[in-house]
Amino acid sequence: MSLSHPTRLLVSTIGALAVTAGLVTAPAHAAPAATTAPADSVAAVTDRIAARLAGEFADDARRAGVLSASTDPVPLARAAGDTALGRAVRDADREVLTAKGLPQDGTSLLTVRLAHADMAAALRRGATPLIASSPADDAPTTVTAYDRAGRRIALAADRVPARPVYLVEVDTATALAKGTEVLRSTLSHRGLSPAAARAAVTPASGYWATQLTSIRLDDDHEPWHKGDAEIFTITAGFGLDGKVKVDTAQLPYLDDDGKTYYPNQLLVHFSDYKYDLADIVMMEEDGGTNYRDLALALTQALLTIIDGGAYIPLVNAIINALPDGWWTDDPDYVDSWYTLSTTTSGTLRGAAGNGTMTVVPYWVAPL
Repeated sequence: MSLSHPTRLLVSTIGALAVTAGLVTAPAHAAPAATTAPADSVAAVTDRIAARLAGEFADDARRAGVLSASTDPVPLARAAGDTALGRAVRDADREVLTAKGLPQDGTSLLTVRLAHADMAAALRRGATPLIASSPADDAPTTVTAYDRAGRRIALAADRVPARPVYLVEVDTATALAKGTEVLRSTLSHRGLSPAAARAAVTPASGYWATQLTSIRLDDDHEPWHKGDAEIFTITAGFGLDGKVKVDTAQLPYLDDDGKTYYPNQLLVHFSDYKYDLADIVMMEEDGGTNYRDLALALTQALLTIIDGGAYIPLVNAIINALPDGWWTDDPDYVDSWYTLSTTTSGTLRGAAGNGTMTVVPYWVAPL
């Protein structure tokens, strides 16, 4: 799933509240991509691997079986470690972990997949595929792909190409799981994690939570070059000590826009928060998120907010903490919900109009 938004318009809005051919060959020296990613960014790393996978590593990739006629992602780490491709993938994975602010623990995040199911027939007919990576720009006009000779090919971003294309991407599910660990660890170190308050709830006390019974996200465009995005929430409120407390939750079931899901997930734990009130900001991980930077940005912004004796919404503080560059396909803002309480119930439309969720109060019984 990919959620594309007119992001700057969204920011100002919430600020008030708080398969046809699309193939064009470009000159070999031209750089058709609309946005040039920094050399150490995830987008730059995946672009370099895509170019080498199309050219010098094409034979290694074929022998390793990483280029299948399937839209399911295949780990590039499948390539044998003693091959040139295997060594390049290990190096690139280390670069990706650094770019995403994740620990260097040997995790491989790079994958490759056929961009669209309609391309499988052309592969079976013997068409030579191109290799590309998703562009850094959230609304590109072209996608840069590479052929066997290393030439850059500009593909129309809004039309599925007639020629088969493989996409090099990041395993966003694994990245998000590791990224939330980084977020929680950093927030806890700075005293912004609600974990201590939750641990203090005795087995005999119990507490109120908000249960997410249904959720639906809307989107008017899902381009062919975007893979699955992982949705997560940032929940914030004032802790019992008067400091802002931030928690995160993953929503891994949200695969498709325009579809209603019924997770019955506990989204807000009010044992964490003074005033029994909290705000939710929903975001998606498209591959480029640097979780260390996100955690530091949140702590720097939220540590300056003082509890004045009455609840104030924290959505704007969270959104304003995001660096400007993150509004182009790093963690995309999806929607926000203001001032949920222990009694909040019913269908809630997000402030940005991109999400609708139904919630009910849920009593977490004593053990």
